[in-house]
Amino acid sequence: MASEDQGRQQAGWNAVDHYFTDRLAPADEALTAALAAIEAAGLPAISVAPNQGKLLHLLAATQGARTVLEIGTLGGYSTIWLARALPAGGKLISLEYDPAHAEVARANLAHAGLAGIAEVRTGAALDTLPVLLAEGAGPFDFVFVDADKQNNAAYVEWALKLTRPGSVIVVDNVVRGGAVADPDDPSAAVRGTRRMVEEMAENPRLSATAVQTVGTKGYDGFALARVVG
Repeated sequence: MASEDQGRQQAGWNAVDHYFTDRLAPADEALTAALAAIEAAGLPAISVAPNQGKLLHLLAATQGARTVLEIGTLGGYSTIWLARALPAGGKLISLEYDPAHAEVARANLAHAGLAGIAEVRTGAALDTLPVLLAEGAGPFDFVFVDADKQNNAAYVEWALKLTRPGSVIVVDNVVRGGAVADPDDPSAAVRGTRRMVEEMAENPRLSATAVQTVGTKGYDGFALARVVG
């Protein structure tokens, strides 16, 4: 019975997400093609939901972002949403560990007409982030973190080095199906996310919050922080 209840609950979440998406974040050819290419390449089906992609777009646009850093590209679906928020002359750099994923993302960005705006760099983000700092990249106005969760705290620490007061940092998948509230959960993803939350809470340079979400991506959520000093 519990499984049946969960199934009905998920079906309800899906229906609401589809309702909002159809009216407020409808797909266009480039977004549809990106998701099809991601599926055809056998990439994990973990891209952000369309309404979440639109939320990222609106957050970056409201921020007035001219520079965006994305940690975790996958097939570039969220990258398209973020890059479209940038004004003329804006720049996005996205970091992807897997070279095969990066190639799919580059092709999707080119198909969306964003190859001149969005650059995908390949390699472990904890290796490429110091390179960005050494190059003098940034400061970035907006940072989206959606990579391996065990390194969330380290990614936020690097985001602080590459941003300025007023920049916004968004971290995806922080609820972990509710497991984030369990201090005894042994998984690396939960432990990494809890470390990040605690460091956000204690860091005087950040003003942060986190919210729970439900929808086609299940029971999840995101953290949002503003660099204040």
